Amino acid sequence: MKRTLQHLLLAAVLAGLAFGARAGALTDYAENKIVDALIRAQSLGAPATWHVALYTTCPTDSTAGTEVSGGSYARVAVTASLANWAGTQSAGSTTASSGTGGTTSNNNTITFPAPTANWGVVVCWALTDASTSGNIWVYAALTQSKTINNGDAAPSFAPAAATFQIDN
Repeated sequence: MKRTLQHLLLAAVLAGLAFGARAGALTDYAENKIVDALIRAQSLGAPATWHVALYTTCPTDSTAGTEVSGGSYARVAVTASLANWAGTQSAGSTTASSGTGGTTSNNNTITFPAPTANWGVVVCWALTDASTSGNIWVYAALTQSKTINNGDAAPSFAPAAATFQIDN
């Protein structure tokens, strides 16, 4: 059973410009982990910390895409917690999910290092389970790509900007 996100919306402020994302998806890796956990009594193994990554070529369900590299780029660690990710009842909530929309988002600003070289045209973002390498769990294409160059302001996602919805 393939479980995809029906809507993965992102409205982000990246170097001062607003972004949105096209519908995104769980990767095959994440889908398999969820099926095994829900139906086959295996440990989900969800990470204690998510690492937000940027891409110049989008990942797919089964490929890694091309992640930004060099020029001080690094994934940004965000601890999996009620404080850092909103409950489904509303953006900014810090209690267990009780909403009916299946939507969550970041509660705090997610800021990448300032670029010290050209990063290229960023077209996607993803949640991964490691600071380098690791596995991509969720990915989405931006509706508006952004060229990030040496000397640009540190790219960031404002609170409630990295928003995604599951099964609604």
